[in-house]
Amino acid sequence: MEVIILPSSKEIGALAADAIEALVRRKPNAVLGLATGSSPLPIYDELARRHDEEGLSFTQAHGFALDEYVGLPPGHPESYREVIRREFTNRVDIAPENVHGPDGAAADVLAACDAYEQAIKDAGGVDLQILGVGTDGHIGFNEPGSSLASRTRIKTLLEQTRADNARFFDSIDDVPHHVVTQGLGTIMDARHVVLVATGEGKAAAVRDLVEGPVAAICAASVLQFHPHATILVDEAAASALRLADYYRRTYATKPAWQGL
Repeated sequence: MEVIILPSSKEIGALAADAIEALVRRKPNAVLGLATGSSPLPIYDELARRHDEEGLSFTQAHGFALDEYVGLPPGHPESYREVIRREFTNRVDIAPENVHGPDGAAADVLAACDAYEQAIKDAGGVDLQILGVGTDGHIGFNEPGSSLASRTRIKTLLEQTRADNARFFDSIDDVPHHVVTQGLGTIMDARHVVLVATGEGKAAAVRDLVEGPVAAICAASVLQFHPHATILVDEAAASALRLADYYRRTYATKPAWQGL
């Protein structure tokens, strides 16, 4: 696990975009794992800028969303399929049919979960997975207590998660209780994971996922077992890390050829 502490979300977005650009230029049909929430937005903004100003192309790429609410009607503005389109895929030249998301409106949700797992495999697996992290350490919607080996499935949201997401709805009463999410085992299959966290509110979660024990109570801690996990945080999110100075020194002396 590599921990990189940067001054702001702008620098974080640029560094993550560097990794994605290098991947797409090396492998035009790369498979990207796409997260929603506020943390990935600087990444998407920077990729859209590079597309518009520098010709970065995603025409052959595929994107797979991490999760989706259960019960929102198709086209609902807060469905994650719509959020991904609005924040990223509609701003670049990725083919709409190459953008995939779990089907939270399926008549048979369990079958839809299995189909989503198969679709990821059929695409060759995720090359680079973007992640945020919840204040309780969840990634995707793998809430505390999730199996570290879990696959795409339906989950019940904690009330804290519903409260955190209520800002996107008219009220907390409108936030669904259930979601479909890629499991921790599914996320761990990605070849490279890039997790982004900013702000003091994420400091405890960052501490637990990076330096705490690997435990279901902090789902993101499973990334300690990932062979290529990059954790990008600002100073506020890094404020509870015991080894913060070590992480800073390691990145400052990192060979330029190594990349992310």
